[in-house]
Amino acid sequence: MANKAVPAVAVRAPHQAWYKVLYIQVLIAIALGVVIGHFFPDTGKELKPLGDGFISLIKMMIAPVIFCTVVHGISSMGDLRRVGRVGAKTLLYFEVVSSVALLIGLLIGELVHPGTGFNIDPASLDPKAVAGYVTKAKEDGIVAHLLAIIPDSYFGALARGDLLQVLLVAILSGFAIAYLGKVGESIAAAIDAAAKVFFGIIRIIVRVAPIGAFGAMAFTVGAYGLGSLVNLAALIGTFYLTSILFVLLVLGGIARLAGFSILRFIGYIKDELLIVLGTSSSETVLPQMIQKMERLGASRGVVGLVIPTGYSFNLDGTNIYMTLATLFLAQATNTHLTLSQELGILVIAMITSKGASGVTGAGFVTLAATLSIVPDIPIQSLAILVGIDKFMSECRALTNLIGNGVATIVISRWEGELDADKLHSAMAHPVALGEEMERMPA
Repeated sequence: MANKAVPAVAVRAPHQAWYKVLYIQVLIAIALGVVIGHFFPDTGKELKPLGDGFISLIKMMIAPVIFCTVVHGISSMGDLRRVGRVGAKTLLYFEVVSSVALLIGLLIGELVHPGTGFNIDPASLDPKAVAGYVTKAKEDGIVAHLLAIIPDSYFGALARGDLLQVLLVAILSGFAIAYLGKVGESIAAAIDAAAKVFFGIIRIIVRVAPIGAFGAMAFTVGAYGLGSLVNLAALIGTFYLTSILFVLLVLGGIARLAGFSILRFIGYIKDELLIVLGTSSSETVLPQMIQKMERLGASRGVVGLVIPTGYSFNLDGTNIYMTLATLFLAQATNTHLTLSQELGILVIAMITSKGASGVTGAGFVTLAATLSIVPDIPIQSLAILVGIDKFMSECRALTNLIGNGVATIVISRWEGELDADKLHSAMAHPVALGEEMERMPA
């Protein structure tokens, strides 16, 4: 047996001054954002462009990164039956874990009853507060949603940056290149080289993450106020606690079966989690997650399929929120639901939750889509949640991110393509985000 090479990640990085570490900068930025938003709310609202600008910078790179990653991953696999096998396993895993998340949200809602005692009359609520969400939910019907996956042109998908459209174009391109033999290998190499350019741009953008997190948090607290948290503390606390238990028990159990610790994994992606906390969007770290999962020992082909697909089909935090919030609204408006109605909500949520992207606010639109199909719960009751949704979206995004990372490792191991030595070495010696991206092979 050949001697195993010592993983490069085992080499410790030179000590870096604490104030230069990115996750510490992001933590400080988040704290400053909360202070500014709370004591100077008008100033906090005016800082919104800082957060929006950072999110836009990252989003402009997501389409090309996903396209290059998926195309190269599929075309480099060689055996296209293997691509189908990985895809089938991925979708099966997503469906099982997502359904568990939906069921847990439903069960916790029944056990805790966070909406009991509100006694809200739906007629007293302003329907204008949720009119935009309801309109969008109705426009995004199941048939319309499926047809929207098909872009109006090949480059239109890349230009708009719609995740599902980009995935469709990338998968078709990957299969086509795989059939071209030697010519396809040259094209795949060129696409891989282009991906390095895009990741280089992201290395530059990620340096301003603290500024983006500062602006986004200052706006959130300034616009909605910490007082809104007190009014609906029962729901917020229940949702956060449920998500934490889901991560530690469900994802933790899955991680243990796959041979790693969920706590070590969370420590490994702490930089990304803090950026998501500041921006309320898991999309802001999608490119970095792709590289970090490869560094953990997952094969490039599996990473290229699982991570982008998970951002639309494996949203554990959004699923918990959907069923928990639905029961909360029913309880708050004294709407009695039978067991069959609750099971119906579960089935509807399984459908409406698919395809929701990782952008901030997408979970609220998906909840509106679910309620628009369930006539029993007054849809104007969504107005109760408008003021706290930004705070809820942070927890949704964090849970979604952890869930997709765990899924990538599990599918890689399921395929027999996980380097266990590399996995444990990387988790034992994590490095900062900016340095992490610089270490990726050229």
